[in-house]
Amino acid sequence: MAKIGVQAMMLKNEFAADGPFETLRKVSEIGYNAVEISQIPMTPENVAELGRARTDLGMDIAALSASLRPGPATAESLTTDFEKIVADAKTLDAGMVRIGMLPFDAMGSLSKVLEFCDQTNDMAARLAEHGIGLYYHNHHIEFQKFDGRYLLDIIAERAPLMGLELDVHWVQRGGLDPVRTLEKYGHRVSMVHLKDYRIGQIPADAFAKLAAGDYASFMADFTGVVQFAEVGEGSLDFAAIIATSVSIGARYLLVEQDEQYGRTPLDCLRTSHDNLVALGCSALF
Repeated sequence: MAKIGVQAMMLKNEFAADGPFETLRKVSEIGYNAVEISQIPMTPENVAELGRARTDLGMDIAALSASLRPGPATAESLTTDFEKIVADAKTLDAGMVRIGMLPFDAMGSLSKVLEFCDQTNDMAARLAEHGIGLYYHNHHIEFQKFDGRYLLDIIAERAPLMGLELDVHWVQRGGLDPVRTLEKYGHRVSMVHLKDYRIGQIPADAFAKLAAGDYASFMADFTGVVQFAEVGEGSLDFAAIIATSVSIGARYLLVEQDEQYGRTPLDCLRTSHDNLVALGCSALF
């Protein structure tokens, strides 16, 4: 049965200020009992607190995050930290590791994407020897086309041992239908990011820019109204998204909101939780 949880990226400041256990205690009080770890330094202290959250709060550690090779992000690298990543996953009973995005230098190069796929497929085989699955998380960039094929299709085909973590907001932003995309990839999808897609209002000062003749700035505000939103506060059909995610066998449905527009992450998570409960999803928490 699928379980709704939280993607920890949006709580990274809370983790830094209050520590993993206290932050996850507040998350648990809202009603979530699973978390995917991302952009959280996996120090011995943090790993210990995550372990305490498992035992004391009943918090599942859905997945850990890693990059393929060292880079500017906080994720550990499968190339240089493989043994530690495996050890942390075993300690926290996390059966999945996810790669959050393509290396930046590969985003405009098909040859570099194919190299990334070959290397991640090898890593997936190595992780499988330890009972751990490797998964790839999409953004919108994966829906660019090379020779008429979406990049995500190329990745999925070239790295058959790597599963997928589909982010429904980024699928929508990439121009595809989230439900049909979930159905397309089916059993390859073990995790889904629940993140709504909202069209916000044009900022009031944009019209002052327009009146002053600053057309370029006005158009930047005009095109910038696409927002990340709390689940149920945007335009995505989450009843269909969740039903489809469950039907294809996804294990974790993880609420995430990249930007909160003046609200706190915990307030946003509460709104998403309450909307999901109202949608009839209580049994998935």
